[in-house]
Amino acid sequence: MKTIKNSSYYLFSFFITCYCLIGCNQVDSEQNITIENSTISLSFDKNTGALVSLKNTDNPYNFLSPNSAQESLWEVDLLRDSVVTTIDMSMASGFHFTKKDPHTLLLTWENFSGIKNKNFKINATITLEENKSLSAWKIAVEETKGESISKVVFPKISGIKDLGDEYLAVPKWMGEKMKNPRTYLSKMESEEKKYEWPYPGRLSLQCIALYNDSKKFGLYTACNDALAYRKDFSYTLDSMNNLTYKVNNYPSIDSEANSYATSYESIIGTFKGDWIDAAEQYREWGTKQKWAEESRFKNGLTPPGLEKTALWEWNRGKSSNVLVPAKKLQDQLKLPVNVFWHWWHGCSYDDGFPDYFPPREGKESFITAMQSAQKEAINAIVYMNQMQWGTDTESWEKENAASYAVKDLHGNLNTHTYNIFTNKSLTTMCLGTQFWKDKYASLSDSAVNTYQTNGVYMDQACFSFLCYDKTHGHSIGGGNYWLQNFGKLTQQIRSKFPENKDVFLAGEGGSEAWLPYLDAFLTLEVSKERYAGDNGWEPIPFFQAVYHQYAITYGNYSSLTVPPYDELWPKEYAPKDPLALLDKSYRKQFLMEQARSFVWGLQPTISNYQSFLHTERKEEIDYVLNLARVRYQGLDYLLRGKFLRSPEMDIPEEKLEMSRLSIYAGKTGNTVTSFQKTAPLIYAGTWQSDDGQIGIALASISDNPYPVKFSLDASEYGLPSSGNINSIDANGKKLMTKYTNGNITIDFMLQASQLCIIEIEN
Repeated sequence: MKTIKNSSYYLFSFFITCYCLIGCNQVDSEQNITIENSTISLSFDKNTGALVSLKNTDNPYNFLSPNSAQESLWEVDLLRDSVVTTIDMSMASGFHFTKKDPHTLLLTWENFSGIKNKNFKINATITLEENKSLSAWKIAVEETKGESISKVVFPKISGIKDLGDEYLAVPKWMGEKMKNPRTYLSKMESEEKKYEWPYPGRLSLQCIALYNDSKKFGLYTACNDALAYRKDFSYTLDSMNNLTYKVNNYPSIDSEANSYATSYESIIGTFKGDWIDAAEQYREWGTKQKWAEESRFKNGLTPPGLEKTALWEWNRGKSSNVLVPAKKLQDQLKLPVNVFWHWWHGCSYDDGFPDYFPPREGKESFITAMQSAQKEAINAIVYMNQMQWGTDTESWEKENAASYAVKDLHGNLNTHTYNIFTNKSLTTMCLGTQFWKDKYASLSDSAVNTYQTNGVYMDQACFSFLCYDKTHGHSIGGGNYWLQNFGKLTQQIRSKFPENKDVFLAGEGGSEAWLPYLDAFLTLEVSKERYAGDNGWEPIPFFQAVYHQYAITYGNYSSLTVPPYDELWPKEYAPKDPLALLDKSYRKQFLMEQARSFVWGLQPTISNYQSFLHTERKEEIDYVLNLARVRYQGLDYLLRGKFLRSPEMDIPEEKLEMSRLSIYAGKTGNTVTSFQKTAPLIYAGTWQSDDGQIGIALASISDNPYPVKFSLDASEYGLPSSGNINSIDANGKKLMTKYTNGNITIDFMLQASQLCIIEIEN
């Protein structure tokens, strides 16, 4: 154990920084305290507690740059009279450590100047997992009475060097990865070059992978928070091209509390492989948690009408533009079509919420249309944002909505202008208030019971916010009250659902924490290029790789027309030719979005569908219909299957014409931004059924046949040494060949635009 005083700390830090800057290759081992197991080694400076190396021990590699200055492992924000003061380990005049055992290290910082309580101290415990390349990090802030802690940054891992052929994979909603993330970060115009993701929120699960794709190794960062406390994960680029990884933890603000400790641990480790290996590692933990055990889909609580969905139609406006074309689509498909219905409500979209009723076509017309659709076995869920209130609505003032809205540290509302046509804003309501739960539950009751819909799409459902309003009855600032209250809200809504009718709740994005509460999740990354352009992020099925058999996912912006325009928006911005056909040059973008959806296990969706597309864009519509039919033959894999890595195969690529356009018409008209992007012409996804059989979904968007040939070892997929290889298409299953001795070889010609499932049967 060693203790230092402030003067010696700064002197030591100065010399260490200088030494590193002149090109030292490693810090003198006598200055380090190390914990290690058979696969991972962590070293900390004995005098400061700074992390100086993070290494693999089986294949020595230090993830930290030797030229990076040592930085604090943590930061604590103290709230004093609405002013935030940040402290870190450089402000402690005392530091000591205890190595409890070869795998556990306790670091303690104390004697802080400017802190009211002289016994205030920070303890960080780092523990290595037995025979795993993972370490668990936990922080405790003690003797805090008299101080209000608003944020604790821990861990803060600085100086992460470029891994080479580098990818960053993040479960942002469905998931995305970026090649050379430092290049994109360096181009940011902001002073702080940072990617940050809130959880629970846009980060659908608590795991991020930074890895070298060619050498197949990387840095695994996660949290094991089974109660879904609010936190932020981030990667920041510094001036030396090194990355800093941070987790922002948010305590409940309470100046009377005498300590704060996270109820969970941050996980820092190394792994072999790519993002799929990281997802599989996280899956081992995530699928054992309460949210998986209570998943509505896994427990058979999702309505049959949802599970039987062959195709979603995502249209907007009155029933004549939504339910009528859905009936025509179902007549063509001859399988169940469900409707995802926007702009049915009486208010203007993105500014008039929550004044949804009566519907814009009138009560009687709407109910009659719904009843007619349901007689044809068409289910429709309607859009209702679950947390926004328009500040220009009459109801905002009349119902004193501001009192129940989310407040920040300074008492400000979380107000945002989404509608570029009216410039009217929406404000986030606090889910922790009973007022808002009652309001939204009442609206849902009206939608289902009065207006006869099949449920509600709860826009922005998988979000969470920090609220600092002391009158709301929840903990102030941090906590997990948002998720808890969402659970109460859905329970309140479902208590009014009629029996013996398919009624369900869907929500935006995907989130492990919402698995017990939602029946379906809208995951739109299959259309990443259409709404984000070529911004460096590539969609990946990260969420499905972890939780596919626990969640129904659907959604796609894939459209053959320009976006619609709400008839309630200002007339001067309305397009002259609404829902005009997009140029045929973008046809493969449409096919690509559909192919991704098919092989990644989503329920397929077509946006802005019109019946004239059967003649004007027959080839593309036929592709979607065939895709839905093939998928319907393989639901054991594509609805209920477990994600597996696909076998290696030679995949052709082509430079495709891409369109980027808003989800609705732009303010300057139907403007489309065109760009080119190299993309695969064949897509594959591999799934394991409950009985252990394997289905490999293949989707071609090529204009030409292509030979598909790949091999796999039966034992690697848990298959017996012999069995059948079948081909599944829209007409059902057909034997291709048999395999023996555990050697499986697939060799056939995939035809132009062909969709199929290669089944390896026990």
